[in-house]
Amino acid sequence: MLLTKLKGKIHRVTVTEARVDYVGSITVDADLLKAAGIEEYELVHVVNVNNGNRLETYTIAGEAGSGVICLNGAAAHYFAPGDKAIIMCYAQMDEQEAKNHEPKVVFVDEQNHATRITHYERHGQIA
Repeated sequence: MLLTKLKGKIHRVTVTEARVDYVGSITVDADLLKAAGIEEYELVHVVNVNNGNRLETYTIAGEAGSGVICLNGAAAHYFAPGDKAIIMCYAQMDEQEAKNHEPKVVFVDEQNHATRITHYERHGQIA
């Protein structure tokens, strides 16, 4: 049996752009993708913290260190610059792999630069 578990997450980034006139996807600072263990063109779920919208798309690596978070194409209708978002990537693994799996969680500052990278996330209210 395969289980689907969280692989990597970039928590509460600030959307910097929303471009409807683009093919599709989400452009993410390459440093953030690397920190979270998310590959370019990999499937991600993106949640808009401001309005609750949730969608699936794929990643495009943006300029490293730029802090770019740009929703492209139809996804741009669900996000606006300044919105907070969570980007999550999942992986399928067998039961043995799942027992030892620890997802990477990347926390960012207001400019979308990583401030903390963990393998554990305590669930609860955000301070």
